[in-house]
Amino acid sequence: MTQDEKFIKMTTEPVPGLVGKLAVPTILSMLVTSFYNMVDTYFVGKINTSASGAVGVVFSLMAIIQAFGFMFGHGSGNFLARKLGEKKEDEAKVIANAGFAFAFSFGVIFAIVGLLNLDTLAYLLGSTDTILPYARSYMGPILIGAPWMMSSIVLNNEIRYQGNAQTAMLGIMAGAIINIGLDPLLMFVFKLGIMGAAIATVSGQAVSFVLLLLATRRAGNIRITLKKNPFAFRYLWEIVAGGLPSLFRQGLASVSAILLNVVAKEFSAPDMADAVLAGMAIVSKISMSLNSAVIGFGQGFQPVCSFNYGAAKYNRVREAFFFSVKVCAILMFGIGILCFVFAPVIVPWFRDDEVVSEIGSFALRAQCITYVFGVWIILTNMLLQASGRAFGATVISSCRSGLCFIPVILILPKFLGITGVQLSQAAADMIAFFISLFGGLYFLKNLKAQESQIEK
Repeated sequence: MTQDEKFIKMTTEPVPGLVGKLAVPTILSMLVTSFYNMVDTYFVGKINTSASGAVGVVFSLMAIIQAFGFMFGHGSGNFLARKLGEKKEDEAKVIANAGFAFAFSFGVIFAIVGLLNLDTLAYLLGSTDTILPYARSYMGPILIGAPWMMSSIVLNNEIRYQGNAQTAMLGIMAGAIINIGLDPLLMFVFKLGIMGAAIATVSGQAVSFVLLLLATRRAGNIRITLKKNPFAFRYLWEIVAGGLPSLFRQGLASVSAILLNVVAKEFSAPDMADAVLAGMAIVSKISMSLNSAVIGFGQGFQPVCSFNYGAAKYNRVREAFFFSVKVCAILMFGIGILCFVFAPVIVPWFRDDEVVSEIGSFALRAQCITYVFGVWIILTNMLLQASGRAFGATVISSCRSGLCFIPVILILPKFLGITGVQLSQAAADMIAFFISLFGGLYFLKNLKAQESQIEK
């Protein structure tokens, strides 16, 4: 498909069908990616409670790696999609190559600094002395894989923003399947334990990286090449600014996860600290996996939003947004009810420990109540980001994981103890919902006014 044909498709096809076609591959890739994260948690839980706690500790590190990948990926993807909507294809090619080059280079620097400070980093992320050996074994391979983990996120997003969501999905899913297959093989057959889980994760990411890089050579995708100078610094700020909402969302999620670990240790008895960390880590993974369906749907919505915003077809932007909110709200309402009812059954799947189950089940039920409200938060953030409203998107994306959560996790446990830790994410979600409700409606009102000006 040529870029002209793609422009016609993105700006004229009926919105529900177009969003649906783009959303299905991204939902599948997000669900599969979340599934292999859950598989890691499941198999590591077979070792012991301290190993399960290590997954929660290193999860915040992986969130940081993903945060920078999404910053460069969403920043360059949104930017190039708007340029394609403006029919500036040559400029879009430069942006795509720059986003990839910046991400890979930053990943190399990140890996070197992390490997040189492994134990210090583990303690900063909230590790206890008993968790440290497992965290160290899990963290080393993850850091080594940081360059291609960041870069594969960039490639996936750049391909997706060009309207080729199915191609992006295949690259991500292939890596996830490799990860799932290698987990039990490396952990139990080759007896590598928790390090085997990390190597499986990095190997899957490497496969995704190679396949996505090869996919850029297919017709209809902008080709990534290092033959010409890819460091187009004139676009660096635009890429970073466009990706800041993703960086803040993921980065603050990491900071919040670290604070959660630290506060949970503080308000736990010494012999219960590992169990509390394990229980909260399991709930975080479950909630992340369930919300991935909404994020996947939103990623199908974003290219439609970016193309049509660039083409000044604001009515299609609004239609795509409300269609996405309606579908995702119905989905998460149903999922929330099911998980609330079966929480005491779900948590022990990942670690059959009485304390872990008790801590995790209560926290999961609290979060289930807020799942439907999270739909508006996620999709409003994506609407503003895809429309180039970096500041507003950054504020909203920062609310759930940082601006609201950090004060809550620091204050609530002082009054409620461990119960405050368990309720902290749900409380932060409700505060973030009201902030994003105001921000989203304000932007949509202005979008309607812009549409009226064009009609005149």
